[in-house]
Amino acid sequence: MNAPVTRRNAVLGIGVATTSLAAPSILRAQSAGRVVVVGGGFGGAACARALARADAKLQVTLIEPNQTFISCPFSNEVIAGLREIEAQQFGYDKLAAGGISIVIQAAMGIDTQTRRVTTGDGTTFGYDRLVLSPGIDFHLEALPGYDGAAPETMPHGWKAGAQTLLLRRQLEAMADGGTIAIAIPANPSRCPPAPYERASLIAHYLKSRKPRSKVLILDAKDAFSQQRLFEKAWKELYGDMIERVALSQGGRVTSVDPTMRTIVTEFGNYTPDVANVIPPQRAGRIAAIAGAADATGWCPIDPVTFESKLVSNVHVIGDACLGGGIPKSASAASAQGKACASAIVNLLAGRAPETPRLTGVCYNVVAPGYGFSLAGNYEPRGDIFAEVEGGATSPVDAPRELRAREADEAERWFETITADTFG
Repeated sequence: MNAPVTRRNAVLGIGVATTSLAAPSILRAQSAGRVVVVGGGFGGAACARALARADAKLQVTLIEPNQTFISCPFSNEVIAGLREIEAQQFGYDKLAAGGISIVIQAAMGIDTQTRRVTTGDGTTFGYDRLVLSPGIDFHLEALPGYDGAAPETMPHGWKAGAQTLLLRRQLEAMADGGTIAIAIPANPSRCPPAPYERASLIAHYLKSRKPRSKVLILDAKDAFSQQRLFEKAWKELYGDMIERVALSQGGRVTSVDPTMRTIVTEFGNYTPDVANVIPPQRAGRIAAIAGAADATGWCPIDPVTFESKLVSNVHVIGDACLGGGIPKSASAASAQGKACASAIVNLLAGRAPETPRLTGVCYNVVAPGYGFSLAGNYEPRGDIFAEVEGGATSPVDAPRELRAREADEAERWFETITADTFG
């Protein structure tokens, strides 16, 4: 029986998922199988490690275009000058030492009939089971004007790395009294609370360095995750420094003009000093190439096995899949990776996969020493994951001691999940 998630054990959210999914449920395959994992983020790397640990006879190949993974969780702290980008960087040496073949190339083609993946250098890799964990790409057609070199003027910062640092430099260069606008898309999107955490931490930076400045949120939603917690923190910490324009107030961004740094909404135009435009999103491009993405741009799956509803012998995990109630987050991706590994090992061995129960936790740090969390348990219901009893969220009226403790727990969570994923 799974223990309910509480604020005290939420920092172990990934550990709960690991314990309940990876260790007892993975059965030993009777013969070697070939599993290719595309994408080396929290989902793909966790899946590859779980597969290799399940059976040394499995031939596990991880295909990832980047030598170094840069974590999105905690990258908002980099933007606000509270953390350096080096703390976000992780390599794949420990995975290679665990028997996983690491291929630093982009997956460019997938032939689902012959079950082969082709990388950018022309090499092909055969598979018995393929796992796609490509994260997100941007749905640029849904935001006119945000194409070409637009991210160099209006950085999104939604893929950690160069864009994170560009947004930080723009913030540092902004004069006191300036305005930074954050354009937030509608759901589904990667880590839905993260834009509001970003607004909070940017406000912290401005309060100490440029106190006459403002943060303007242009939001394609009326309500958002943990809204009461964020709004209470904003009032307590930042006064009127943060202004939010919701969907019903005309906050949805309909187009942008990068040459003028203008953001166009349904009710008016804005020309901020810094424009952080987060575009609408869809599954990473390789998912569409494989035929695993539907008209929504996301990938429907069987929630028991994570196998694609559209392509056989292909599994999709992490941000790219249509997960229902489970959020698109690092925690969820890691739990999905381990559950998918369990299902694949059983399928290769001719055994029925077990029904997974996933645990996910999301921390938000809105100022140094001030954090809160949301944790949940998820089980398959029909074609999606549904939240079940046992979740927990931080109380709105909590003492600062609890907020400080949860900020510390967020740090420990990050240390735990990165060590668990990358070694």
